[in-house]
Amino acid sequence: MRDQQQASHVDMANAIRFLSADAVEQAASGHPGMPMGMADVATVLFTRHLKFDPDRSDWPDRDRFVLSAGHGSMLLYSALHLCGYPGWDIDVLRNFRQIGSAAAGHPEYGHGAGIETTTGPLGQGLATAVGMALAEEMDRARFGMDLVDHHTFVIAGDGCLMEGISQEAISLAGHLKLRRLIVLFDDNGITIDGKTALATSEDQAQRFAASGWATCAVDGHDPEAVSGAIDAAKLADRPTLIACRTAIGRGAPSKAGTAKCHGSPLGSAELAATRTAMGWSHAPFDIPEHIRAAWRDAASRGAPERLAWEDRLSQSDSGATFRAHLERKLPENWREALTACKAELLSRMDNGTVSMATRKASGLALETLTAAVPHLIGGSADLTGSVNTMTAATHPVSWGDFGGRYVHYGVREHAMAAMMNGLALHGGYLPYSGTFLVFANYLHPALRLSCLMKLPVTYVLTHDSIGLGEDGPTHQPVETLAMLRATPGLLVLRPADAVEVAEAWEIALDRQDGPTAIVLSRQDVAGLRRGADVGNLSACGGYVLRDATAGARRVTLIATGSEVQIACAARRLLEAQGIGTAVVSLPSFELFAARPVAEREQVLGPLGAVRVGIEAAIGFGWDGLLGQNGSFVGMAGYGASGPAEALYEHFGITAQRVAQVALERLRA
Repeated sequence: MRDQQQASHVDMANAIRFLSADAVEQAASGHPGMPMGMADVATVLFTRHLKFDPDRSDWPDRDRFVLSAGHGSMLLYSALHLCGYPGWDIDVLRNFRQIGSAAAGHPEYGHGAGIETTTGPLGQGLATAVGMALAEEMDRARFGMDLVDHHTFVIAGDGCLMEGISQEAISLAGHLKLRRLIVLFDDNGITIDGKTALATSEDQAQRFAASGWATCAVDGHDPEAVSGAIDAAKLADRPTLIACRTAIGRGAPSKAGTAKCHGSPLGSAELAATRTAMGWSHAPFDIPEHIRAAWRDAASRGAPERLAWEDRLSQSDSGATFRAHLERKLPENWREALTACKAELLSRMDNGTVSMATRKASGLALETLTAAVPHLIGGSADLTGSVNTMTAATHPVSWGDFGGRYVHYGVREHAMAAMMNGLALHGGYLPYSGTFLVFANYLHPALRLSCLMKLPVTYVLTHDSIGLGEDGPTHQPVETLAMLRATPGLLVLRPADAVEVAEAWEIALDRQDGPTAIVLSRQDVAGLRRGADVGNLSACGGYVLRDATAGARRVTLIATGSEVQIACAARRLLEAQGIGTAVVSLPSFELFAARPVAEREQVLGPLGAVRVGIEAAIGFGWDGLLGQNGSFVGMAGYGASGPAEALYEHFGITAQRVAQVALERLRA
């Protein structure tokens, strides 16, 4: 009888193959070739090796599976459906690439159970997975093998390995000997333009081996060879690359092995011919019961393991600590410690008479926070001494000592950001890392995914303006603030002094639903705030730092970061002439925009008053704050090499210039 049939490996792989091809065909959009080519590898992985329980997709000790080649998303969605993950019924697959469907064009974290990370921009998934594998090692160092014993698997394609981020990621993974990381390379020799030989001739296995990986090559359509390679990889003392030689679009009579099936539906005639060639006589989206049962039976392997793990957790002396770690439950005293830090910072600045770079103030705040909050994991892109992200509580992570709390990422900004995403996605950690603001351009694609996934990671971005001085325009990020503020979901904070820095860190730790960028100065800035016992004024986004005292407010000077002290000096010049002038510190455009309109107008002052914006960056994004009766004092182009004070004078970002612009507006 039909329900007594035994499903073969070919049957189970064909289920992925044709669910993928049928969904792409119905959507009239998508990438059938990769899922059809890697169906055999995915079937071996999901049915024989991957540790998971569909009924508990958030099981902490599950294996992580990352589809770095995210364009082949139907491979993942098909596997999730066949394994019985909740929310992945057949109608979801029928609605592939439709608005509101969990089966989006590329996998999107949070849209459905079993999607470990958002992928699609090639190489991002691989680098994120390195962060996950690092987190696994760090967790095991803290909580032991009984609670932490899993692997991270990646399917990556030729495109992933061409992207520069891949070299950054595999280099660091090899250096750290992340032995629980296994990459299954879809070695099909095809990209959108055609054969990979058009653009590359490198030997990927030798490349990975040179970075400290174990490597092997198998026929990706031989299930026993694939399974044996995975078994060997699990025993390796380093990360492993398994190059799986496959035929893209396997089974398609005229399109298999060509770019024609990479990013377009096969077409009804070719799909029908593929059914004949592969012996798949079933209608679109129809999976015979014996094949479905075989998949569900394979997926049921993980439930007993998960139950045994839960029993170990309940009996473990580390159980309560482990749960608190996963919940990112902050210690009760962390805010009080930070408040005390604000008072100490103010004391160090001698009530405003001693200057301090905000990057240095950030380091002092982190000394307090890392001592109080064990979830914080620091790092930098080879700029530790400049960005002040290492503290007494954060000794380095290294091979052989994964109990550390500081990652030396090397000069790898892009991979650093993606790995922070992986650390956060794995659970428990609150990663932060530092680099110069100008290099946010290097890491922005991964930062963008931080935003899409709403991950609690913090970017410490220093040397934020022409104030860095002699390094010149290559390092002076005049346009970068505008780019970051234009990135949806990113909270940007540019504090004016040490007290605002402490407040920025408080905001970052309170934020669990998205990333934060804290933008800091290289040069010293004056202490402007008085009294650390007030609430977090920076949390309002903008506030009146100095009110008008020479009469009714006629001028409002609005500034961020190191330029707030310039605004305060300009205010003194204007008030000396009897012109009522207020200074607004605006550390966050995003937080300020979220305040009620009436509150914002109260801070910015009367509509008829003059408003002058001051920032050592281009003025893009300021118009909405300044209105028709406003002017901007800042940069109109790139900077130059020279001492910081001379550069501010050269580019006209001075108190005298600000006062002159305000007077000109008043006379207009």
